Amino acid sequence: MAFEFYYWPMIQGRGEVVRLALEEAGADYIDVARLPGDQEDNRAAILEILQDTTQEYPPFAPPFLKDPENNNLMIAQAANILNYVAPKIGLAPKDEAGRIFAHQIQLTVTDLLMEVHDTHHAVASALYYEDQIEESKKRAANFIEHRIPKHMGYYEQVITNNTSESGWMIGDALTYPDLSMFQMVEGLRYAFPNALAKVEATYPKMIALRDKVAEQPNTAAYLSSDRRIDFNEMGVFRHYPELDAD
Repeated sequence: MAFEFYYWPMIQGRGEVVRLALEEAGADYIDVARLPGDQEDNRAAILEILQDTTQEYPPFAPPFLKDPENNNLMIAQAANILNYVAPKIGLAPKDEAGRIFAHQIQLTVTDLLMEVHDTHHAVASALYYEDQIEESKKRAANFIEHRIPKHMGYYEQVITNNTSESGWMIGDALTYPDLSMFQMVEGLRYAFPNALAKVEATYPKMIALRDKVAEQPNTAAYLSSDRRIDFNEMGVFRHYPELDAD
């Protein structure tokens, strides 16, 4: 029975790290909001769950995933979904310490995604970007100068400290945090192309990992398919030239 994955149909957003894992594993899943038909009808399937006040364990927001083989268990939050589903689809480390560390990395990715979001919504999510441009310029400048090096340096060190010397984040095989690292590099390249171009050479192992992920047959097929939504100015990673480095 297929996993049912729920996320907005028009953006990669916070759900893309889950999509990447499901696609790389060749998992049987239904991307509910992207089923054939009217996009608004597909969005309604998400809203129906979010507005159901009778649930004992309700999700706060997408992404969330339903597992029909486990009594329709509903799991929300991308890091939580991956922590649950990765062992089932062969993308989790085999040992407990590795699994805990994989979840730790994914939670750090969640932090990074929030920081990226706040570069273009520096005051409030409820306001349009155009209502907070000047504040966003300050936030983005700080992000480029301090936070990109902080995150990229940490992830680079993780790869360096992997005793297997495999080039992966954990152990000697691809796991779900590697796929998330691919997404982070791709997203930063889209949102801050000038800023990232200036520092990419500082993180050669991160870039090499990104390239290794892109070469995996299932991931490569996904990236070239119409299932992979393009980056756009509705998602987490947005390209506004005025927020990028000169």
